Amino acid sequence: MKSRVARRVRIPLALAVTGSLAVGLAACTPKPDGPDVAAQRFLSALSERDTGSAAALSDRPDAAKTALDSAWEHLQAQTLTATVGSVRVSGDTATVGYTYEWHLPKDRVWTYSGDLQMGRRGGEWAVRWTSTDLHPKLGDTQTMSLRSTPAPRARVNERSGTDVLVPGSIERIKFDARKAGKLGSVAAALAAALAPFDKSLTAQSIAESASAVKGDYLVASLRQEDYETVAGTLAALPGVTVDQEADLVSTDRDFAPDLIGQVKKRVIDEVDGTAGWSIVTVNQNGIDIDVLSDTKPQPAPSFSVSLDRPIQVAAQNAVNARTDQTMMVVIQPSTGAILAVAQNKAADRDGPVASTGLYPPGSTFKIVTAGAAIENGLAQPGTMVGCPGRVEIGERSVPNYNEFALGTVSMSTAFARSCNTTFAKLASEMKPDALTKAAAQFGIGPDYEVPGLPTESGSVPPADDLVQRTEDGFGQGKVVVSPFGMALAAATVAHGSTPVPHLILGEDTTVDGDRTAITPEMVSGLRGMMREVVTSGTATRIAGEGEVYGKTGEAEVDGGSHAWFVGYRGDIAFATLVVRGGSSDNAVAVTNDMFAALPEGY
Repeated sequence: MKSRVARRVRIPLALAVTGSLAVGLAACTPKPDGPDVAAQRFLSALSERDTGSAAALSDRPDAAKTALDSAWEHLQAQTLTATVGSVRVSGDTATVGYTYEWHLPKDRVWTYSGDLQMGRRGGEWAVRWTSTDLHPKLGDTQTMSLRSTPAPRARVNERSGTDVLVPGSIERIKFDARKAGKLGSVAAALAAALAPFDKSLTAQSIAESASAVKGDYLVASLRQEDYETVAGTLAALPGVTVDQEADLVSTDRDFAPDLIGQVKKRVIDEVDGTAGWSIVTVNQNGIDIDVLSDTKPQPAPSFSVSLDRPIQVAAQNAVNARTDQTMMVVIQPSTGAILAVAQNKAADRDGPVASTGLYPPGSTFKIVTAGAAIENGLAQPGTMVGCPGRVEIGERSVPNYNEFALGTVSMSTAFARSCNTTFAKLASEMKPDALTKAAAQFGIGPDYEVPGLPTESGSVPPADDLVQRTEDGFGQGKVVVSPFGMALAAATVAHGSTPVPHLILGEDTTVDGDRTAITPEMVSGLRGMMREVVTSGTATRIAGEGEVYGKTGEAEVDGGSHAWFVGYRGDIAFATLVVRGGSSDNAVAVTNDMFAALPEGY
């Protein structure tokens, strides 16, 4: 009986050992990967742009690879960050959340979330391919594509709001001499066609310049409306090609052309704003179906310049009426706003001379000399001074015009009648740097960095030499100024201190140099004397144009003399120069024409 019992016990023990071995083996066997792990492999391969490996982790590798390659290509994607989200399992199917962060050109980032469809394949989880694995709104036959929307380009307007530069295009005329055939005749025809827009072009200059380069030589750039008048002619010329280029174009080719060109150079890199962009779905026929993401363009704000259209037009017409080089600068004393910079075509040949050209100022510099005399206690407007026809100072014999003589008169009368002898004598009694310091008080001498406008105000070096100091006193010697600098001097008297000139609103001018203010006594004295110049002195021609304050000047130079007139009326300060224009009355006449053309209220 005992042996039977023992055998019965052994069987359960053997079974128990077998069962425990089975349990141990089951515990050591890895579980199949879940859907989240499979999804992560897919997303990792996609992030590395390994579309082949990513597609192989799906149940439709060919369709998946085509769609994944299309997404990378048409989104112009640079990188992709893809992360796994929540997991929902239902038997042999599951959804795994994803978040895609596409990094596109120009620092654009597009982020969105969706669900990967997962299923078991041979016991392993795999992506069940559908277009929604790329984007939840993407149809099966659709692709995603990046679209760019240019921002409207900024405009440039003058102080009253009218446009002076607007978005447009120019036509770049190019010429390849190797393709011309008969180079001379083609160059001649090209020069003739472009002559209305650039008279400096000649057949010889075009032929020589084009022959000196390999390939295309840029001959000219034309506004669209100008190009259209010669398009047919240009199309018939062998070797001539035309490219269109976006640009800012002037609304009026006669409105301060050189200055507006300078403004354009200053702002051209800031007019584009930030382009908008969108992601669209595109069907198999290439038609946009839906917008998945849209970022609006951000236009750059318009630029405003301080030019005043009526003043600029009036000044330009006034200088255009002269054949000599003639120029005018107009500044608003209260603000420093540059209201007009005008020069005629004769002056244009030497560049932006209205703001940078340096010329001897003649008797207009007596504004500075008289101011220095007042500040240094040498004379007041009512002080009696001599005005002989000629005076000897050191080795210099200084005459008045035609050696006119007034005898003993007030400094105000000597100023109004422009006595060289009086102001030569006053200057000779000053310290070597007195006129240098006084000129700086009127804005002449410092360097002005005016955005959009190249400038030179003038130079008044200290004069240790008696003769030089004497000549400087009536604007000869080594003193040179620009119309811009003399307009600042006039604005200083009108305002009581030198304003900081500016052209483009919001862009600050920097000033390097001494800017000591003139004294109230100087302001008061000069205003009275400058008014007398118009009422009874050398500028009576302009007396009918309101309450004008001014100073005339005639500066002797080789080959003639420069004609000057500087001053102000109300909140308009000006400096007019006719190069080798002879009598200062010619500069007064140009200024008179400008004021006469202004609308009522100016």
